[in-house]
Amino acid sequence: MENSLSNGHRFRRIPRQSVAVHPNMDPLLDENLEQWPHLNELVQCYRTDWIKDESKYGHYESSSPSSFQNQIFEGPDTELETEMHLSRARQTKMEDITDDDIPSTSGRQFLGTPFPESYPSKVLKHFGQSPLPAYEPAFDWENEHSMIFGQRIPAAHIMRGLKISVKVLSLSFQAGLVEPFYGTICLYSRERREKLSEDFFFHILPAEMQDVQVASESRGIFFLDAPSASVCLLIQLEKPATEEGGATPSVYSRKEPVHLTEREKQKLQVWSRIMPYRESFAWAIIPLFDNSISATSGGCASPNCPVASTASISGSSSHEVALEPIAKIMLEDKLAHSSGGSVVVEISNLNKVKESYTEDSLQDPKRKVHKPVKGVLRLEIDKLQAGQADLENISESGSVTNDSVDLGDRPTDSTLIKSLSNGADGPHNSKVKLNFHDEKGTPRNGTNPLGNLDFHANDFQAFDFRTTTRNEPFLQLFHCVYVYPLTVSLSRKRNLFIRVELRKDDADIRKQPLEAIFPREPGASLQKWAHTQVAVGARVASYHDEVKVFLPAIWTPQHHLLFTFFHIDLQTKLEAPKPVLIGYASLPLATHAQLRSDICLPIMRELVPHYLQDTNKELLDYLEEGKNVFKLRLRLCSSLYPVNERVRDFFLEYDRHTLRTSAPWGSELLEAINSLKNVDSTALLQFLQPILNMLLHLIANGGETLQVAAFRAMVNILTRVQQESVDDNERNRFLVQYVDYAFDDFGGHQPPVYPGLCTVWGSLARSKAKGYRVGPVYDDVLAMAWFFLELIVKSMALEQTRLLYNTLPLGEDVPPMQLKEGVFRCIMQLYDCLLTEVHERCKKGLSLAKRLNSSLAYFCYDLLSVIEPRQVFELVSLYLDKFSGVCQSVLHDCKLTFLQIICDHDLFVEMPGRDPSDRNYLSSVLIQEIFLTWDHDDLSMRAKAARILVVLLCKHEFDARYQKQEDKLYIAQLYFPLIGQILDEMPVFYNLNATEKREVVICILQIVRNLDDASLVKAWQQSIARTRLFFKLMEESLILFEHKKPAESMLMGCSSRNALGDGPVSPKYSDRLSPAINNYLSEASRHEPQGGTPENGYLWNRVNSQLSSPSQPYSLREALAQAQSSRVGASAQALRESLHPILRQKLELWEENLSAAVSLQVLEISDKFSMAAAAHNIATDYGKLDCITTLFMSFFSQNQSLAFWEALLPVFFRVFELHGATLMARENDRFLKQAAFHLLRLAIFRNDNIRKRAVIGLKILVRSSFYHFMHTARLRVMLTITLSELMSDVQVTQMKSDGMLEESGEARRLRKSLEEMADDHRSPNLLRECGLPENALISIPERFAENRWSWSDVKSLSESLLMALDACLEHALLASLMSTDRYAAAESFYKLAMAFAPVPDLHIMWLLHLCDAHQEMQSWAEAAQCAVAVAGVVMQALVSRNDGVWSRDHVASLHKICPMVSSDITSEASAAEVEGYGASKLTVDSAVKYLQLANKLFSQAELHHFCASIVELVIPVYKSRRVYGQLAKCHTLLTSIYESILEQESSPIPFTDATYYRVGFYGDRFGRLDRKEYIYREPRDVRLGDIMEKLSHIYESRMDGNHTLHIIPDSRQVRGDELQPGVCYLQITAVDPVMEDEDLGSRRERIFSLTAGGSMRARVFDRFLFDTPFTKNGKTQGGLEDQWKHRTVLQTEGSFPALVNRLLVIKSESLEFSPVENAIGMIETRTAALRNELEEPRSSEGDQLPRLQSLQRILQGSVAVQVSPKRLTVESSVCAQPFCQVSQQRGFDHRNCSSSLLHSLSSWLFANVLSGYTSG
Repeated sequence: MENSLSNGHRFRRIPRQSVAVHPNMDPLLDENLEQWPHLNELVQCYRTDWIKDESKYGHYESSSPSSFQNQIFEGPDTELETEMHLSRARQTKMEDITDDDIPSTSGRQFLGTPFPESYPSKVLKHFGQSPLPAYEPAFDWENEHSMIFGQRIPAAHIMRGLKISVKVLSLSFQAGLVEPFYGTICLYSRERREKLSEDFFFHILPAEMQDVQVASESRGIFFLDAPSASVCLLIQLEKPATEEGGATPSVYSRKEPVHLTEREKQKLQVWSRIMPYRESFAWAIIPLFDNSISATSGGCASPNCPVASTASISGSSSHEVALEPIAKIMLEDKLAHSSGGSVVVEISNLNKVKESYTEDSLQDPKRKVHKPVKGVLRLEIDKLQAGQADLENISESGSVTNDSVDLGDRPTDSTLIKSLSNGADGPHNSKVKLNFHDEKGTPRNGTNPLGNLDFHANDFQAFDFRTTTRNEPFLQLFHCVYVYPLTVSLSRKRNLFIRVELRKDDADIRKQPLEAIFPREPGASLQKWAHTQVAVGARVASYHDEVKVFLPAIWTPQHHLLFTFFHIDLQTKLEAPKPVLIGYASLPLATHAQLRSDICLPIMRELVPHYLQDTNKELLDYLEEGKNVFKLRLRLCSSLYPVNERVRDFFLEYDRHTLRTSAPWGSELLEAINSLKNVDSTALLQFLQPILNMLLHLIANGGETLQVAAFRAMVNILTRVQQESVDDNERNRFLVQYVDYAFDDFGGHQPPVYPGLCTVWGSLARSKAKGYRVGPVYDDVLAMAWFFLELIVKSMALEQTRLLYNTLPLGEDVPPMQLKEGVFRCIMQLYDCLLTEVHERCKKGLSLAKRLNSSLAYFCYDLLSVIEPRQVFELVSLYLDKFSGVCQSVLHDCKLTFLQIICDHDLFVEMPGRDPSDRNYLSSVLIQEIFLTWDHDDLSMRAKAARILVVLLCKHEFDARYQKQEDKLYIAQLYFPLIGQILDEMPVFYNLNATEKREVVICILQIVRNLDDASLVKAWQQSIARTRLFFKLMEESLILFEHKKPAESMLMGCSSRNALGDGPVSPKYSDRLSPAINNYLSEASRHEPQGGTPENGYLWNRVNSQLSSPSQPYSLREALAQAQSSRVGASAQALRESLHPILRQKLELWEENLSAAVSLQVLEISDKFSMAAAAHNIATDYGKLDCITTLFMSFFSQNQSLAFWEALLPVFFRVFELHGATLMARENDRFLKQAAFHLLRLAIFRNDNIRKRAVIGLKILVRSSFYHFMHTARLRVMLTITLSELMSDVQVTQMKSDGMLEESGEARRLRKSLEEMADDHRSPNLLRECGLPENALISIPERFAENRWSWSDVKSLSESLLMALDACLEHALLASLMSTDRYAAAESFYKLAMAFAPVPDLHIMWLLHLCDAHQEMQSWAEAAQCAVAVAGVVMQALVSRNDGVWSRDHVASLHKICPMVSSDITSEASAAEVEGYGASKLTVDSAVKYLQLANKLFSQAELHHFCASIVELVIPVYKSRRVYGQLAKCHTLLTSIYESILEQESSPIPFTDATYYRVGFYGDRFGRLDRKEYIYREPRDVRLGDIMEKLSHIYESRMDGNHTLHIIPDSRQVRGDELQPGVCYLQITAVDPVMEDEDLGSRRERIFSLTAGGSMRARVFDRFLFDTPFTKNGKTQGGLEDQWKHRTVLQTEGSFPALVNRLLVIKSESLEFSPVENAIGMIETRTAALRNELEEPRSSEGDQLPRLQSLQRILQGSVAVQVSPKRLTVESSVCAQPFCQVSQQRGFDHRNCSSSLLHSLSSWLFANVLSGYTSG
């Protein structure tokens, strides 16, 4: 059995060995104890090794830590990635790398790779870090474990007090050390003037007597409850008794001579070798703590105390000490391995002793102070927490006594060195348990937490005398008495010393005494006697010796102490001095051992047989007339002998009952048992464990009466211990210590306890259930139920191990035990009764019910490790039946606590089901109840249920045992049904608050992450609606863990850097979020920044500029405590701001990693779904694939980390590769538009990695468009739309230093991205950098046979987008000039309309803006053209859709009015139909609306011939609809239009609709207008001066101090060399429009007003001319005969009326006319005009005669009574030319012109005479 317990899997043996019991004193205890069962029980209780259940408190082995990476969340204008690289480069240059540079889950800044490159190295198939570790970065299983209501805390966690080790380093004197010195050290209380511990003996030999100066390396270990100012170290030195006439001790204190003479040295050396007896030499008291030390356990001492400061002490005569730094002592290398609490004490002034003394007289104020010894005693003192020093022995016992085991004496046992099962040193466990691997106690991590206090066999553990007075159980066997001889008063002076010995009886005085005296030499065996010091020459001899006497287990009245008094002659003789017997004194132990006061005894001269008997006392002869001259003191320290009489009576009656020596059996025992309730608490606690053992023995083996009595007495004792001890825990630590360690079910030598205990308890419970009166003891039973239940389980487990271990194959665990049916039925009945109590008391709101509920839960928890699990499941089922459904909050809370405890079992994952078909009964029950709780009305229950799930999954995830992939898969499959329940009842999930949703979502993501693909696909195979709900959860997860940028307050606290509001989208630092972040920050606060103030770190400065805020406390712990104390009622932002900047940075790091992990996990799920959908083996809407599109829209719409964007692109490519046809279909227009928008948005990012991926994303869209649409028309529309939307969000301009606007960085980066999109040379490199194959774009997808990629189309698309970008940029740059320069504003709107022409809505929108701008300028013709253009866009779309109202001919007729309207009907018109764009405005009614607007505007411009064409386009609409009223109106309108045309044509003054001017721009301040010419169309009433004034006003405002504006006064050609620098020139010239059929080479004079009458039907002009006269003789002006003419013809980019007021001149031609040609042209012009007027047909009978006014105007200056000077000038210009210079043709031309003119004049005269005749 012992072997099974030593090497078994479940239990671990912890050896214990009393420090007080010397190994050689075993014969004193190994007497025949069978006659004394209680002694046997006591000895076995103290000497039996502890039996610890390794699985009781759970088993958790942490896996390797997961590190946080610096996640990069870039904005459009941020470049954090570059900053990270720079920071890392700076960090690597630092000379000292601190521990804070190491990545940690505590949130320390990590300067390593900011990308998740380490993720794929761990698990290749995953995209990023696991979500759960990111959510719980500092998971502390023990902390979570302890937060369960009623949680059991192992006794090992209860530690208090400290230990002090003292080691004597050296003793030196100024005179020299030539003789041995001896001494003792003990703890001493100056306040109480008594010793607190036994003496630690040491000796120091001179160099001549040993090789080393320090003869012993042993140390004294002393225990302290708490620091106290009165606690001191009392040091007493001895030396060989002084020789009479020899060197006296004064040689060590004399001033002169300082050093010993050679004679003195020789005499001292010789005398010390022959003198075995010693005398007092000196003493010193060293205070360990000063008065400022509090009495709290484990408190720190002040800097003036040796155990608190690193200093040396120099004693003084007043017992005060001075300290010096430890640095002076480091040369000896004594503290190189110290734990930091070691000090070196130098006692330089030892108090010399002149005469013998007692310890009581040391602090007597009347005592004379002698000269100090001129020497130094050096000590090394270490302070150590008691729990650290004896973690495996003292702390696990819960006691802080000095009962630890010398590790050097431990046997090498596998169970001894086995690690604690609940001790984990991983990152998720903040409490580290130290375990020893070898005899020297080397801890697991290879370092020594004890510093230089390595325990050795010769280390002395000083017994603490307060152990016998504490209210604590005795845990170790100690049985001794300390003897203190005080004084001997004699009538004469003697050199007296005393020998002390222990004798068994007084029958034979020659019999040797017992070997029971503790030796002073380390490692020696027990001695027969001990000697005191020699009191030299004293009548009243005083002593301060301590003699430790071990006692036998069984006392008799004959056991006594015998004191022998000797006188020693101190003179030098030929032989060693021999003692002379003086007398004897005896002290029977049975009568005096318990006395604490001083004892006085007489001294007998001689001994006689039986000298103890009263009858023989008359025969004895006494010294000093029989007076009591010998005074002594005893101190009994025994854990075997109880001082309390009732306890002794119980032990006695127990012996009688066990041995059956009294009758009737048990009657007196019953009385003794009942009297235990009257035992005082100290005695009861001291012997608690043996008493409990004996009572359990009676319960197991006694009759029914004794069982009940013992059980009731046990309940009473347990209740008293619980109530009267200072421990306030629900589970008293002494009782926990008993159950966990001391109880071993009698070592298997007796039947197990649990059947009898269950029987007697069950009987009592059934009696209560039946209504019988059982008294108040039943409530006490319920209160202490945890103790009995744990006792029952341990008894079962011990029986299981003992029965099954011998038959167990090596390496296998002990199989579960099948309880007998009777015992299990008894347990079921007891369990049922206790459940009823819980149920009833919960309804009454009693706290006892919740504690009892936890006890029952732990009972089932423990049973799972012992008995057959299916039997436990019956108990669980019984519980759930009792608490079924949604019950009251208190009952439901109990149920949750029950499940929380049960499911925390180590083997929860491996637990089978109740039936073989069930996979895991507990997991199914847990899932059902947790989901039920989420629907509970009590909000706290919901939060608790969510937290239970998170903690359980964390335990699985971080447990080192479950790190294999198959284990993770199995666990995920256990919890997978929870997802199904949530999908079935989604309202339950939506009713949770944001914090609970996060916890649920994290669990779901973790489950899905660990699932295999086959299991995951099952969640998508049931129905389309269920699949959609699943991805709704994924969307929720992205929203709940979204990371917003600071400017957008979008993320979980906005980049975390700006936590605004308490909205549901912002996880923040608060109690409601999760204990995870509080644990994380608490762990982070333990690590103070290294290397100066925190603001020295580059990354700290980057993230937060408030690091040097003086209001922030520097200590991280202090800062965290301050923030936590200010939480109540604070907003999220206030909570975040209350954090220390470093903690805030760590919080941000946590939030960033969490958001990135969640996003990457959802991306991974979407990738799996995409591949599953491609195989068509899931239930989803294959027509839209809305699950994928919705997720991708969520991805794009949120701020993501750089790691996410890197992982997204390959997934994006695969999705379009597999589902491109579906995603590009019209049903997914919204998705495609969103994707295009966000890709363009990412294309403006400063971070090049993100921008390049956006470019590749756009190319992926283009590739899909090629393969699924054969063209890019629809994609062009999409990109144009999204570019328009993006331009409204992006700032495309920025202010320059001179106040002018320029193109912004965003616009430049977008331009660069659009150019790279069409760059076929850089494409392979981009693809490779983004993780895609170089041929990804040109590769042919499946189901396609040819490569459809076309770089030319891509370039065309890119150019189209760049044109739109340029138009938007130009429009933004002109924002400040819109109100002044209407021409530029109109031109900007026009460019926007043209750039966004692929999108009808946008095209129409900008055309309407342009139309409004023209109407404000009263440019009616241009506004009408805009309306016509809008109508043309609509008509094109209608014709392409075969609407049936209009045809291509109608569109062609509209093209004649507005050339911008294309007459070609292409598929792009239909491709422009995008969701949200085009459908609302592309209707027949909207076309009619804009046609009517155009008609109205043309009418205002008096261009009636255009109005007629437009009305004729409206008529087919009304015809098709048979709206005859509207048709009538149209025809009426046509009539009025035609009449207006006739009126214009019949007007004597020709109609002019506008004037035209050429404007040339010369100067760099004009920008893009420099060196360009434009034709301006102005209203007909605008003259040259007006437009000059207008343009001067516009452009003067653009001039700066270095430029001026100048208008060129003539229309000659401008040469660049004539322009002055710093001057901007405008050249404005009136021009005439040119008719379509006009001969520009004609010599005729251009008088437009005379020739326009014949061109009323041709008002569309794209050519203009102006004539410039000049002379070739160099004169500025000359006569007509010298005037040449320069005719300039200008071709514009379009035709007037146009959409804008000015058109660019794209072509210019020049003609020259000589003076002759000029004159002939004048004549021809007048003749043609006159003929035209005369031949004009008459319009009516009343208007038969030619218009006289017109004729008069034409002939003015042509016919007169006298010859006109001009006419003469013309003739002279012809005739003045020499005949040889005038060609024959020109002469004929002149003659013909003159004849024509004369003929016309004669016709006019005839008409004029006829007209006058008729009128007369």
